[in-house]
Amino acid sequence: MEDNNERIEKLLALLLIENMRGSQKDKAYKLSLSGFTNSEIADLLDTTPQVIATHLYESRKTKKKPKKKKP
Repeated sequence: MEDNNERIEKLLALLLIENMRGSQKDKAYKLSLSGFTNSEIADLLDTTPQVIATHLYESRKTKKKPKKKKP
């Protein structure tokens, strides 16, 4: 039963990825927000966890650019 649930989850994730627009970086970020681990995302996007970690780091870094202080 557990294997069936995992298989269904993976199929749903693949359908989600197919319908997503954007780059691999965007897809990785959205999947991360959905609760997938770097390893799971890497498997789904056919890449390595290190590449996913880099994508997520870059995504978070660009979203948190500090505002300039007024003098």
